[in-house]
Amino acid sequence: MKNFNKNHEKEATAFYRSDKIAILSTISKQYDGYPFGSFVTYVSGWDRTIFLYLSDLADHTKNLKKDHRSCITIYKKNESGDLQDSARLTLIGDLKKVQEEVYEACKERFYNFFPESKAYEQMHDFNFYQISISQARWIGGFGKISWLDPKNWKSVSVDWFGSEKNMIDHMNEDHSNTIRSALHAVHDIKDKEAVMIGLSIDGYYIRSKGNVFFINFDYPVYTSKEYRNVLIELSKKYRSSEF
Repeated sequence: MKNFNKNHEKEATAFYRSDKIAILSTISKQYDGYPFGSFVTYVSGWDRTIFLYLSDLADHTKNLKKDHRSCITIYKKNESGDLQDSARLTLIGDLKKVQEEVYEACKERFYNFFPESKAYEQMHDFNFYQISISQARWIGGFGKISWLDPKNWKSVSVDWFGSEKNMIDHMNEDHSNTIRSALHAVHDIKDKEAVMIGLSIDGYYIRSKGNVFFINFDYPVYTSKEYRNVLIELSKKYRSSEF
């Protein structure tokens, strides 16, 4: 049995949630099975899946219609400038159109994170896709390299899925000070107009000054009760950052 590094897991998850661009690799239809890489934007889901908004005219989408096997690589340059010491996360799995039961929620989430993408809605060749992750590889820099526990990256049910909008509205209307103090504490940003826009098992997203920021939890949460308790914990933790 493999021993998976829990610290690497936490680092990789925070990294994954905090980015929105990646390289999608598919298996080429035109060039006899060679890998084909292309730039994409993504939104992370309620669990750890990834949502993409792809055109049927794109080569990567044509490839997916023949073979769903794919790989998504997320990369961020090290601030020191050492490219080899930069963090990257590789997710392997099957990329298919989103299931009907989550389609509307996926669309709303994507448009919320990428408002400009709503313009593509009038183009009938765009569709939402999500990856069923089978393996995850993390490189956090020199000496921080490992395969992550695949069971933590598989799709899971969360009981607050249908209540996400109500939970977000409640936080923005009644606990906006908690959201602002978390943004200040974690990202050193003061913004009285900051609002919560999305939930995940690993934390929540805030929109501030035209950008999206992630507030990470110490552990995944799957129930409404757990979510409420974690938000209370964070409000106490970041109280000193209120302004």
